[in-house]
Parts: sequence; structure tokens; C-alpha cells
Amino acid sequence: MEFRLLGAVSVATEVGVLPLGPAKRRSLLAALLLRPNHPVPVDQLTDALWDHEPPARARGVIQGHVSRLRALLTGADADMFGVELLTQGTAYVLRMPESLLDAHRFEELVTLARSQRAPDDAVAMYQEALSLWQGPALTGAYPSQPLQAAAQALEELRLASVESLAAAYSRMGEHARAAAVLRAEASVHPLRESLSAALVRELQRAGRRSEALDCFHRTRRLLADELGVDPGRELADAYTDVLRGEGDGGAGSEGAVAGGQGSAPGRPAGAAPAAPGTPGTPGTPGTPATIPSPIPTPAPMPGTIDLLPRMPRGFHGRAGELTALSRAAAGEAPVCLVTGPAGVGKTAFVAHWAHRNREQFPGGLLYADLRGFNDTGEPALLEVLREFLLALGVAPRRIPESAGGASALFRSLCADRRLLVVLDNARASEQVRELLPGGAECVTVVTSRYRLRGLIASDAARPVPLDVLEPEDSTALLTAVLGKERVLAEEVAARRLAELCGGLPLALRVAAARLADQPDWSLSSMCAELSDESRRLSLLDVEDTGVRAALRLTVRRLPEDAALHFAPLGQHPGTHVDRYTAAALAGTDPSAAEAALDKLTAAHLVIRTAPDRWTLHDLVRLYARGLDAGPDALVRGLDHSVATALAAADAAEPGDESCFTLPPDFRSPSATREFADREQAMDWYAAERDDLTLAAAAAAAAGLHGRTWRIVLALWPQIVWRVRDDWTPLLRTALEAARADGDPRAESRVRALLGWVLTEEGRTPEALVHLEAAPVLAARAGDTRGEATALINLSLAQAELGSPEEAAEGCALAAELAHSVGDRNTERLALYHLARHRLDAREWQAAFETAVAALDLDSPSEASVAARVLLRTVTGEALLGMGDEAEGIQRLESAAREAESSGYDDGAVRALGALLRVSADEGLQARYDTAMVRLMART
Repeated sequence: MEFRLLGAVSVATEVGVLPLGPAKRRSLLAALLLRPNHPVPVDQLTDALWDHEPPARARGVIQGHVSRLRALLTGADADMFGVELLTQGTAYVLRMPESLLDAHRFEELVTLARSQRAPDDAVAMYQEALSLWQGPALTGAYPSQPLQAAAQALEELRLASVESLAAAYSRMGEHARAAAVLRAEASVHPLRESLSAALVRELQRAGRRSEALDCFHRTRRLLADELGVDPGRELADAYTDVLRGEGDGGAGSEGAVAGGQGSAPGRPAGAAPAAPGTPGTPGTPGTPATIPSPIPTPAPMPGTIDLLPRMPRGFHGRAGELTALSRAAAGEAPVCLVTGPAGVGKTAFVAHWAHRNREQFPGGLLYADLRGFNDTGEPALLEVLREFLLALGVAPRRIPESAGGASALFRSLCADRRLLVVLDNARASEQVRELLPGGAECVTVVTSRYRLRGLIASDAARPVPLDVLEPEDSTALLTAVLGKERVLAEEVAARRLAELCGGLPLALRVAAARLADQPDWSLSSMCAELSDESRRLSLLDVEDTGVRAALRLTVRRLPEDAALHFAPLGQHPGTHVDRYTAAALAGTDPSAAEAALDKLTAAHLVIRTAPDRWTLHDLVRLYARGLDAGPDALVRGLDHSVATALAAADAAEPGDESCFTLPPDFRSPSATREFADREQAMDWYAAERDDLTLAAAAAAAAGLHGRTWRIVLALWPQIVWRVRDDWTPLLRTALEAARADGDPRAESRVRALLGWVLTEEGRTPEALVHLEAAPVLAARAGDTRGEATALINLSLAQAELGSPEEAAEGCALAAELAHSVGDRNTERLALYHLARHRLDAREWQAAFETAVAALDLDSPSEASVAARVLLRTVTGEALLGMGDEAEGIQRLESAAREAESSGYDDGAVRALGALLRVSADEGLQARYDTAMVRLMART
């Protein structure tokens, strides 16, 4: 399977290209492929699909396209290739091995080609990379602004690779082939001066001087006519070299031509030639003085200034981030901001990039560690400036004594240089501003654990975020330290080790160092040690280096309010928090929590995955768990889960009684999320199910039995709605907690729900044990409503086991009990099941009358969607049994339509299944199949 962006947006399989359909669906796939393995929020997808105001049902359109893409991928067995289209809250993520994406392979090949010393090896890799292109990028996608920008970025990378291919040919002395490659692109991009400049040089080196001159003049006229500008320095330099005859016939013409990095033979790199005919120029007398004069730059000082740290060893991966940094470093006086969490490898990344691009900075390479997160304290501004000025050749006695004066002198010295300045480990924007060089050709790269938004606002800094390593790169890092044979001998353990280290380079290096020190220790043994969460951080510390030490320095710098909220996050049993959860854990309010979470995000201690949704890296979570959050943080978090789940239940099933009372020691949160309607509540249940499961497990582990069963019971609307979603293990946990709590009412409710789920799963004999006990427990506890519900659920098992009369009697009794306490919801449910039992007994008239009586308990708007759909389905089936086919079909169609529009797939399957028993309509069958696929996908 191959995903293609370099040409038409498509998915190729062994049997052909998948039929993706309309441009909007291709655009959605393209937007997901541009950020593989990362959640893409719906609002970003909306921007990619519509240029202006999106339609009112944009979200529904996107959901429809996602559903169709999922079906296409499922039909192509995408899961066999590790491909999965997932929903994460209000975002979608396309999980996939990035090696299946042609754009990823292209960038990897280009990165490899750039690192080749032998030009023929570089040529082979560039050719392979460029062969992946099958046309303009993102062809067939809707031309929205975000997708056009992405396509232009890919095209820019392709053109740069073409120039690099020509440069490699030139290094081999094959100037005619270099010229042929460049001419093909220059004809399509006549205003791209770097292409024309390279073509002029290669034509000259190939001995085709007249063609070189013609190429220059044609480009010069185009620039004047189309843009009203003269040729830039690079093209003017190439023209000057042709006039002088430099590089003629290929002699001495081994210099690079790509990206403006070439220099004429016999002239220092970075030194610009004077225009022919000017004083002191060894040009030909009488040469017309009409050649555009580039701005002169002084020749670099003898010996390149280099304060960079050494080239990092064992550096692997980061091809995409390296490309992003190169793009950020383009333009006039760029400030690049490399950010990421502690231990992610920012310094090594920037050092690697700087060493790899050192030839682009003939004016020098400056480096300063600002020690923003070190125990040793930050260096004084004047101290850093003094080191820079001494490196630039300023005599010690000429260095100003004030920081302002030294900063001004530094900027003036940088004005005419092409210089790289690396400011590592910055804590705040004000640390950086006075160290920014003044030259238009200077590039500044800042690294920080903070996002430094102030620097973005004041100096247009361009962010280049670093995330943890992908599994393949993590394994490669281990291989660099431990050797290929040792890692290949335990490939599975190596991947598990990378997972336990969370892809964090610092953690991986420490783990590898421990293994290297113990050559007889297997990787599997190390994994077993790290699997113990209580010891993991201590195992990832060695001497003065480690994850815990790095995080401690970050946390120590936090503002007071952020630190107050950080420690309690470690007590949260789930993987995500919103501002309400964070507030409950810390005992504050949502506004204060949101402000603190924003600061923690800026410090890369939490990660914002969606609006009002944050998560922590596993190692950061373990570190926070070891901090003092006070004795009540966990209980506050659990009680917040209970309160929010109850609010969701009230919105999902309005009018139903609360399934339990709150415990006497309940810690009510300052605020709870509000749900406008059932849809919002059910979306919250779906998004938070895993975290609520973890919360129940944490409550059980802490012996908080009353919280355990309450969290589970509060999930009942979701359990009813998605009954086949494997709820049994969670309900067993709740049952154990209710029994340990000594609460017969809770035990009855849990047994009734568990028994019903087991019945739906086809485990009826097992269900009967719980269902027979539930009504007895409820009656003992005086819980009439609970007794009625238990009898209804028991009737389902009895009917399944072949006792319809006994089942009907139980439902009739349940209806009487519910009516006696004014519980219309339970009474309606009892009548529904009584009607179904009568349908099974072919008592059509009685079934119809019972269902109608249930519908008449409330107005149609007061009953839930599920109740209306199921009861209308019963009436339709009863009418069919009585021979009134037209009216029966009409009621069944009404029920099916409402179920489909509300996403109630179980109800849709029931209604459409009944219709198919009297009709072979292909449209009905297609609708039934669609609902069944969705239903089965959740089971």
C-alpha cells in the first residue's frame, strides 16, 4: 500500500488505485497525510476543504468523508499495513508507518543524498527521490489556501533537489548533464534566479558560452518585464564569471551550484566580484558597465570563526524537522526558534544542522549556552557579548563596558557578514533580544524548553517544534550506542524499550548507556526493569544526567500558579485533562486552571491535543506523580469524574432519576462541564470512556469503593447506547466495589446492568446468576425503581432461555412497580419489552396496544430517541403481523430514519431488518449494511 501526495492525491494498492471520489474527500485525505500520526482538528480540516465560509453542515460533511475513507481503507486491508483512521475527540488522526507515504520517502532520500561525499552516490539518491514525483503535488485536491501552501512547499523542496542534483553532476564534471537537468526546470520556472544562475554557470563550464549569455539576458529581460527588478547577486555573479571566461570548458569548475552556495574559482567563498570596468578590476577594457552591481560583502577573516559544540554522535532521524529548520532559516535575518520538552535533543539537533550547513556561513558560527535551565545560573549578557566580540576579532580593550554598547557593536560587526548565531537553552525572550545580530544575511537559531511567544511577537521568530522520536528513529539511536547485532538480536525488546522511554532521546541514551556498561544484560531484562513505574525514572538517571534532573530544572522555573497545578496532574489516573479536571485536581477554578495549563504548555510539560484537552508525556506524568500534591488530589479528581458523568447522564437521559446518591464526604468541584444536549453528552462519554475506566481502576486500587462503583454506574447511558462495547470487565470491577462497600442498592443496580450486558453478549446462563439476584437485593434495599429495572433485564434472559410467559409476567410486574412510584421512563421500558415478548408470541394486537400505551406515556418530544425508535419499530412489526402492510412499513421507515439521523445504529438495524423481511429493496439493504458495519465496528 502506498499513499501519494507527489502528483495526484491517491492510495495505491496491489490491485489498483482506490476510488477516492470527489475533490473534497481527496483534500481531507491530503490534510491528514500532511500530518501523519498527528491529530488534525476538525477546524483545520474545514479550512482545507472550504476557502470561505463553510456550509452549516461542514462537520457532518467531514464525518461523511471520514466514514467513506475508513470503509475504503478497511476494504483494502489497510490494518495489515499498520494504517488506521481514528477519531480523537474533535480531531482525526491517520495512524500509519510514514514509509508508506511518498513525500516522507522523498524527504528521507534527499536528506541521505545531501550527506553523501561521493557525487555519484548523491546523484543516484537524488534521481531516486525525484522519480517519486508523478506530477504537481496534491493534484486533484481542492485548491484551498492551506493545501496550496503545502503543495508550494513540496514543490520548493523538489526544485531545491533538482538544483542539488545538478550540483552533484557538476562535481562529477558532467556539466552538459547538469545543464540539461537545469534547463528543463528553468523553462518552467523562468523567474527562479537560482535555477537560471546555475544554468548559466553549467553552460559556461560545458563550453557553451553563447548559450550561457543568452540565458542570462533572457532571464534579465523577464525579471524587468514581469517584476520590474534587476537580477540578484547570484545571477549577476554567474554572468560576471561568463564574461571573464572563468570555468570555461569545465576547468576548475568543481564548486557547488545549488542554493546559491557556489563561488567562482580563485575567489574566497562569500566574496562578491566588482563589476567589470570599475577601478582596480582586472576586467577587459571597454566592457559595458551595464552589469547589475551586487551589494559587496567583505571577505571573511582568515580562519572561519567557529564556536559550535562538537558534532553530536549517534544522531538519527529528524529529516522533517531538519528540512523545516532549513526553510525557517531562509529569507532576511531570520530568527528560528527550536522548542521542545527537556531531553528531546534540541541542542544536538541544532548542532547537527549547523555543522551540516556550515559552508553557508562564511562569516562565522557563534554559539552561546544561555543556561536558562541549569543549576549553575545564567551568564550575564555582557559575558556572552564579550565572547562573541572577541571571536569576531575585537581587541579586549575595545569592548564596551556596558551591555548596551557591546550589543550595538556586535550588531554593527554582523551587518555585512553571513553569520550563524546559535543561542542555546534560552529561558525567556528578553535573554535573546540583545544577542540578535544586525545583518540581513545573519541567521539566528534559538533553542528553549519554552515556546517564547514574546520572541515570536517582537522578532517574528519562526517556530520549529521538536517532538519525541518515532519508533524507527528510537531504535536507530539504540543501535548507534549498542551496535547493530545486539539490537537485531532482540528487535521486539528494542521497540519495547523505545516505547518505555517514550521516544525521548535523553531517556534512550541513558538506557543505552546502562546496557552498554553491562554487555551481558539483555534488552528484555532492561524492559522488565523499566516496566516498574515506581523505578523507571531512577533507572533513567545516570551520574549527573537523566530525565528526572532535566524535568526538575524545568519545574523549578515554573511560575507559582503553574507549579500549583502541575503536581496534582500526576495524581490524575487518565491520559487527558480539560480545564475542569485540572481545576478539580488542584482545588482551583477552571479559569485559573486554563491559565496554568497554558503556561505548562509553553514549558512543554503538557501537550495540547485539542481545544480544552491536554496530555502529559509518560515520563513527565511519572515525575509529576512523585511530587507532593497533597492528600486529597486523587479524591478531588475522582469526585469530579463522578459529578461530570452525572451531568452527562442528566443531559443524555433527561427526566431519569439519578442512579445513586453522592457519598457524605463528596468533594464537590468548583465548576463542572455543562452539556447543552444529548449529543454533547454522548460525545463526552465516547471521548472520556478510557479515562473514566482508568479512574475507576485507580479508585479501586486506592480502596475507594464508593467512588469506584459510582463512576461505573454513571456511565449507564453510554453502556445502554453501545451495549456491545465490552463493558463486562468494568462492570465486574464495579460489582466487587459495591459488595466491598456493603451497599445492596448499588449491588442490585450493578448486577442488573451487568446481567443485561451479558445477555446481549449471548452469555445468558452467566447473566441469569446476576439477574435473579438483582430484584431480591433491590427489594431488600427498598429500591422500587431498581427492582423494576432488574425485573425487565431478567425477563430478557428468561425469554432467551425459552420462557416467554415468565418473561412477560416479569415485565408486567415491572410496569406496575414503576407506575407506583411515578417512574415513567422505567414504565415505558417495561411496556416496550412486554410488547416485544408479545410479538415473539405472535400476539399482534396485544403487542400493538402495549407499544402504543408506552408511546402515550409522554409527548413524542419528551421520550428519548432510543425509546421512540424501538417502540415505533414494535408498532410497525405488529401492524405487519395484523396484515396492515402499508401502515406497518410507514412506521418502520419513520423509525429507521430517526435512528439513522441520530446515530442510533442498533435501532436502525432493528427497524431496517424488519423492513427487509417484507421488501427486497436494494436501497434498504444498503442502509442496513451501512448501519450494521458501524455497529460491528464498535464491537
